[in-house]
Amino acid sequence: MAETESVPLPVGEKRSCPENEEDKPSKKPRVESDHKNGGPSHDEVEEEEVEGGASDREEDGETFADMMKHGLTEVDVGILKYVSDHEGFSGILKERYSDFVVHEINKQGKVVHLDDLSIPAEVEEVPEAEPQPKESDVLTEDQKKQLGELQLFKNKEGNVSIEVMDDTKEKRTLVHKAIKTQFAGLETKTEEKEGRKFIVAYHAAGKKALAEVKSTAAPRKHFWPKNRGSFCHFVLYKENKDTMDAINVLSKFLRLRPNMFSYMGTKDKRAITVQEIAVLKITAERLSHLNKCLMNLKLGNFCYKNHPLKLGELQGNHFTVVIRNISGTDEQVHRAMTSLKQTGFINYFGMQRFGTTAVSTQQVGRAILKNDWNQVVDLILKPRPGAEKEFLVRCREEWAKTQDPEAALKKLPNKRCVEGQLLRGLSMYGKTNIVTAFALIPRNNRLMYVHSYQSLVWNTMVSRRIEAFGLKPVEGDLVLKGTTAHVLSAEEAESRSIHDIVMPLPGFDVIYPTHHVGEGYRDMLSADGLDIDKMRHKVKDYSLAGAYRRVVIRPSDVSWEVTQYDDPRISLVHTDFEKLENKPGPVFNKEGKHRALRMEFSLPPSTYATMAIREVLKLDTSIKKQTQLNTTWFN
Repeated sequence: MAETESVPLPVGEKRSCPENEEDKPSKKPRVESDHKNGGPSHDEVEEEEVEGGASDREEDGETFADMMKHGLTEVDVGILKYVSDHEGFSGILKERYSDFVVHEINKQGKVVHLDDLSIPAEVEEVPEAEPQPKESDVLTEDQKKQLGELQLFKNKEGNVSIEVMDDTKEKRTLVHKAIKTQFAGLETKTEEKEGRKFIVAYHAAGKKALAEVKSTAAPRKHFWPKNRGSFCHFVLYKENKDTMDAINVLSKFLRLRPNMFSYMGTKDKRAITVQEIAVLKITAERLSHLNKCLMNLKLGNFCYKNHPLKLGELQGNHFTVVIRNISGTDEQVHRAMTSLKQTGFINYFGMQRFGTTAVSTQQVGRAILKNDWNQVVDLILKPRPGAEKEFLVRCREEWAKTQDPEAALKKLPNKRCVEGQLLRGLSMYGKTNIVTAFALIPRNNRLMYVHSYQSLVWNTMVSRRIEAFGLKPVEGDLVLKGTTAHVLSAEEAESRSIHDIVMPLPGFDVIYPTHHVGEGYRDMLSADGLDIDKMRHKVKDYSLAGAYRRVVIRPSDVSWEVTQYDDPRISLVHTDFEKLENKPGPVFNKEGKHRALRMEFSLPPSTYATMAIREVLKLDTSIKKQTQLNTTWFN
């Protein structure tokens, strides 16, 4: 996904959508490419969903600031170093959700835009090259009448026998097919009587077949031409809504299951994002009608194809980011952006990987890997510092007081949050069977905890690698040859760039650098009570194969400009939707009292835009720090 975490602020363009009130519902080492920016694996979800109360949090600035007093900072998750030597400057990230615009880059390398709301013209049916035998020619009118009566249970005998005069296998097959296709609910068999062959039609399911007859007639109105691709692909433009929320809304209006939709990656909530979606056998016309009743969503660029979309297929994301109220001079901005363009940034896992509350996701992940299930329950359910919804506070207090899962569950109006799912599991399977109870939480959410711990280890080790050796490849570093890691010799290191170097996420099927940073992995896991040589877990789901991830990423298509403005409420980006509506772009006042940096860049999957922005500003991008900045500026 692009950037999953948001920075709610007292100033904003929050618009409500009535549909949004609904509840939300690894074996081989690989090049690490299944995380945030545009290609999560099925094992990845938004952290906001996992931290049960987070998705229900208050949007009020003061309340959120209170909560964030206990949140994580970058230092807490191993984000310590920079690759550039410029001094940085201050600015506010995501003051408005329209300050963060993400366009998917599809598998053909094209930036996805919403620029066409028209319905594609239907291709006329091409007649078959050779005339095929018609089933209707096989049955006589009298036989059709008898079969029709049998279908509606008006035939006293309960079956209809049709003698096959011209007895060939092809003829019998045609009769069988004709009866089954023209008279739903009927089954056929071949019988021989006195040397003559008959095809006997009968009801296979008794009276229940009548219901089948009525239901099978209904799909006729949803006839799907053979020459039209089975999947309608379209571009989804959304504002201030995460991808799964948007799909749940579309599912509700179309009366479909959410799994009928496919996509290549999930996108931010607090942003404007544009991405491709595919849905099975829903017409462009039906989808287009939704534009009249949806808020903060727009659908367009329809076409039919024979395949769905798959997670991770995209090439990346293109970002347009506005940093407001910047303090840097034009020269400082130029130096920072030039460094980003030429050198890049450390490919840290961003803050959204680790949750937003006082109990971070990596703590739960470490407890899972240690097989300490009582601590897993304690970390998720115990009272925690910081502001939370009142019902979550009551739920945690009840659990701390009684350890009664049913009593604590009664305090939750929304039982689909992680706390609710865990409590339901404990009430069903008991507190002595926590592994089974915990499995009631969706698999993606459970695995996010252990992946969060992996990410903490990776961030910490990469900080050590940069501290020890800077941007110079050295003997013992790892590079990829295909998907296999190779240890560099001193001679090979001389011809390599920092952009070639990878570091492993810990697992049972990766190798580690042979210099002292490689030993650091073992030491860190050992300090956490884990053995790096035993990453296979008793529960198969939590066995970590590991992966390789590039240490430094250099963005492509980098551009920037500094603008000035007076009204902090105006949007500083001309969106796809505004262009479709022929609305004018933002007008900047060269004498404006506020300055903003508007930057654009493209990133491959599995990288965080906030980490690129961090390298430019040299500021902590954690919600805790950004909320403090925003609250101070707002006040």
